[in-house]
Amino acid sequence: MDRRRFLAFAGGALLSGWVGGTRPRASGKVTVGEAREAPLGPEGPKTVVLFLCGDVMTGRGIDQVLPHASAPHLFEPVVQSALDYVLLAERASGPIPRPADFAYVWGGALAEFDRRRPDARIVNLETAVTVAEDPWPGKGIHYRMHPANAPCLTAAEIDCCVLANNHVADWGRRGLTETLDTLHAAGIRTTGAGRDAAEAAAPAILDVPAGRVLVFGFGARSSGVPRAWEAASGRPGVRFLADLSAERVEEIALQVGSVKQPGDLVVASIHWGENWGFEIPTQQRVFAERLIEIAGVDVVHGHSSHHVKAIQVHRGKLILHGCGDLITDYEGIGARAEFRGELGLLYFPVVEAGSGRLVRLGMTPTRMRRFRLGRAEPADVSWLGEVLDREGRRFGTGVERLPDGTLDLRWGRATSEVSTTSGVA
Repeated sequence: MDRRRFLAFAGGALLSGWVGGTRPRASGKVTVGEAREAPLGPEGPKTVVLFLCGDVMTGRGIDQVLPHASAPHLFEPVVQSALDYVLLAERASGPIPRPADFAYVWGGALAEFDRRRPDARIVNLETAVTVAEDPWPGKGIHYRMHPANAPCLTAAEIDCCVLANNHVADWGRRGLTETLDTLHAAGIRTTGAGRDAAEAAAPAILDVPAGRVLVFGFGARSSGVPRAWEAASGRPGVRFLADLSAERVEEIALQVGSVKQPGDLVVASIHWGENWGFEIPTQQRVFAERLIEIAGVDVVHGHSSHHVKAIQVHRGKLILHGCGDLITDYEGIGARAEFRGELGLLYFPVVEAGSGRLVRLGMTPTRMRRFRLGRAEPADVSWLGEVLDREGRRFGTGVERLPDGTLDLRWGRATSEVSTTSGVA
């Protein structure tokens, strides 16, 4: 496909959303009983409110509209300039400010952060943050964001970037180490990648009012993470999962057990699975369940899929099998439109600090327009709700649609009582 045909993918106008600015993080507490009527937030001293989401891809086209754009050249089979992705989005939805301010891409998500008041904000950052010119050989897609654009993450007060994914080393090991240096200099903790195996395996430790949140990052072969990216002694790389075997569960259990203290909340953030399709492979489901049963994990935060997937509650603990994309430069590309990849969710689980049990999961539906997050329209909210109901049925989960356009998870039967057959119910 030539460049002209590629740009012709630009489609019709997308639905509008709402906008927001940069605000200081709000404080205050409400009880569970008050949560529906009062602004949502940490619901007492024994709970932790997390912010989780799907892939945050601030490289390539997104980077080009921020104040300090990287050199736009790419090495893709069709597209040789990241500016082409900006043109696609503008053709679909209208002009994008250039340069946009650092908070621009988050749009109305900032207002939701104010309302929900999460104690810890955790994202899968799926880009290198570097000026390195060492594109990984043989890899067709290379994402990067200029280090001077790192304030687009601090504008949303991100606490932790999980880096165990298939784009963090797109610009070589030098690009990976610069990514680590840049994020750490910005005060953002990282996990899932490091200058050696020990750093890649170490958790990000986040202090919250109710105790500590330990975030471990893992990149699975099934999501396209190259085996050559595995960190080793003296070699930068990612925390690589070659398989989802019982042996890997035991390794993670030892790792968690060496760090976890009474009252800690453990999040396993895993980049795994195919980009498209609602199926949850049996091996993936079992691995997530064993992390909870054996390894001391309290929340499984799965990502890689370009669309939302089923939500499971196992032994009272949350498993997000696939969170979908959140921030990308895919706007205007019509591929796999039936999966509605432009729709995302802001996930706000409320978890008991001592037990790790899920108290509540609120979700705010979003849609990207002009490279900016906005609230999804009512029809889109209904579509997301229908998908989560349908795909969650095998796990005994569904959602309640609230008057403010958000969704709450509902769960009933224990997961041991539902079918363990993989595939769409």
